[in-house]
Amino acid sequence: MDNDVYRHVNNVVYYSFFDTAVNQYLLEQGVLDFDSSPVVSLVVDTGCQYFSPIAFPDVVHCGLRVAHLGASSVRYEIGIFRNDEPQAAAQGHFVHVACDRHTHRPVPMPAELRRALEALR
Repeated sequence: MDNDVYRHVNNVVYYSFFDTAVNQYLLEQGVLDFDSSPVVSLVVDTGCQYFSPIAFPDVVHCGLRVAHLGASSVRYEIGIFRNDEPQAAAQGHFVHVACDRHTHRPVPMPAELRRALEALR
C-alpha cells in the first residue's frame, strides 16, 4: 500500500493507520484477544481530515488519545505524523462500541478494557 497513482499514500490507508494504532495499543495492554474474547469492539464511526500528503518512503508515526469514554463506547482521536514533523499530516477519529461477540449487540465495556482506555484520557 505504497504510493498511489498521485504519488502519495491514498486516503483509505489512513483508516488502516487508525486501526493499527488502536489495536496495537490494546494488544500491548493485554486487553485484546482476537480469538476468544466474549466482547469485541466494533467500529461504528470514523473520520479523517488531511493536511499534508505522506508518500513512501516517509516514516509514519501515530499519536493516540481517548476523547470520550462511555458505558459501552470509546472515541479515539489519532494524529498521523510524517517523519519527525511536529505538525500532523492528518487527524481523525475512530469510535468503537463494545459488543457481544455472537449477537453484535452493545454490552458494558469490560473493566480491564476501561482501565486501559482511562490511561489515554
